[in-house]
Amino acid sequence: MNLLSAKNLSHTFDYELFSNISLDLEAGESIAIIGVSGSGKSTLLHILSTLLKPDKGSVALFGEDVATMSKKRVSEIKRDEIGLVFQSHYLFKGFTSFENLEVAAILSNQEVESTLLKRLNIDGTVHQKVTELSGGQQQRVSIARVLTKKPRLLFVDEPTGNLDKTTANEVMDIFFEYLQEHRAGMILVTHDEVLAHKCSKVYKLINKELVEVH
Repeated sequence: MNLLSAKNLSHTFDYELFSNISLDLEAGESIAIIGVSGSGKSTLLHILSTLLKPDKGSVALFGEDVATMSKKRVSEIKRDEIGLVFQSHYLFKGFTSFENLEVAAILSNQEVESTLLKRLNIDGTVHQKVTELSGGQQQRVSIARVLTKKPRLLFVDEPTGNLDKTTANEVMDIFFEYLQEHRAGMILVTHDEVLAHKCSKVYKLINKELVEVH
C-alpha cells in the first residue's frame, strides 16, 4: 500500500533548495535522506509531513492530495496517522514523562505500553519531571510519545543526535520493528550514513536533486 507519494516538489527560500523531486513510500518501507547541512533535507521532511507547503509539486498521503484536503482532515491525519520525531523534544516541561505519554495516548485513543517503556529503558524514570532527565532520556521519551500514537507514517529528523551509539542502534531497531508490526512507513533524515543504510532505500540530496544511493 502506498503511504506517501510526492511529485515534482520544488522549494526556494533565499535560494532554490531543490527542484522536481519525486518520492514514493510503501507500507513497511523506510527511506533515509542524507546530504550536507543546508542542502534542504529538513525542509523536504517538513513538506512531506504537511508542516510546510511546497512552492511547486504535490504530496499525497494515503492516496489523498494534501493540497485538496480540508484543514480538519489535515489535522486529523497529523493527530492520528503521522508521528514526528525531531532533535528538539517538544515535551511539556511541567509534566512527568508519563504525563507526556498520557496526553499522546488520550488524544489518539491509545494506551501507554509498558513494554515500549522497557525497550526504550525509560520505565524507571517515567514519574520524574522531564526537566530532571538527561537529553538522551528526553529524546527516548519523545520517541515513546510518538510511537504511543500508533502512527502509520513516521517522519524522523536526526533522532539519535543525543544518544550514544549503542542506544542509537537500539532505538533504530525499535523503529524498524514498529514498521513491520504496524505496516507503517518511515522517512528518516540523518547525517549518519551507517544509520541511513539500515533503511530500505537511501537518497542523497545533492545539487538540488534527490539521487538514490546504492
